[in-house]
Amino acid sequence: MSKPNKSRPNTKRIVLKFGSGILTRTNAPGLDLKQFARISAEVAALIRLGHQCVTVTSGAVAAGTGTLSLDERPTDLATAQASAAIGQSKLMRAWETAFARYKLNVAQLLLTYSDLDSYVRRANAGNTLERLLSAANVVPIINENDSVATEELSFGDNDRLSAEVAMLAGADLLIILTGVDGLLDANGNVIPRVRDVDGAKRLANGSKGRFSVGGMISKLEAVKMAVHAGIMTVIINGRHPERIAAAVAGQVTGTRFIARKRPVLTLRGR
Repeated sequence: MSKPNKSRPNTKRIVLKFGSGILTRTNAPGLDLKQFARISAEVAALIRLGHQCVTVTSGAVAAGTGTLSLDERPTDLATAQASAAIGQSKLMRAWETAFARYKLNVAQLLLTYSDLDSYVRRANAGNTLERLLSAANVVPIINENDSVATEELSFGDNDRLSAEVAMLAGADLLIILTGVDGLLDANGNVIPRVRDVDGAKRLANGSKGRFSVGGMISKLEAVKMAVHAGIMTVIINGRHPERIAAAVAGQVTGTRFIARKRPVLTLRGR
């Protein structure tokens, strides 16, 4: 896949994953539109610098709960999928409105794991994503197709999907934005750098937010996928979107997971 304009130094292809907990209001059901405004400002600033940005978003279920008169995430799958079907258009409208302030368009891609497991459909998704990224005024917005798929609805809040998309896009950096400052040690302090993801899992707990299903364990599973594919990954607090720029610049913020070297591909018989 083509990369960002290298006439502008240090530009990257970046996947940013926003969980439900940071896109919803803390004191009432529904999306937090002020958060969308803050996040879109930071992403737009990256694009102006020449970076290519892909957004993996959760929040469709949370966006649809009000219509179904729910004040928390549904516990049964049918209601969760119905809520996602209602909320997906609301979620995309929120992103569209937020990015329009910066004259940026959004493009919706709804994926399932059968799409990513199929060679043909994965290639088609990759080609679509590449074409969108070639247009400097389009931000791809990717979500699991929650109304028909169940994997992230039940287990991951799009954590695994963000790693899959980062690999699909050939990203340089994956930023997972969540409700905490990063991976915390036993004393509650942020661990700035991690090389051994498996070892770090013993520090994770299973706590989740009102509209979240992932938790830190799910995030570390996604991190492991990404770093093993050679993609640097950072977990930062999504309630402080101003930290996105610092993460992209390589500054100390959140927890940075060191990527393995990407394998060198060779052609047999040459």
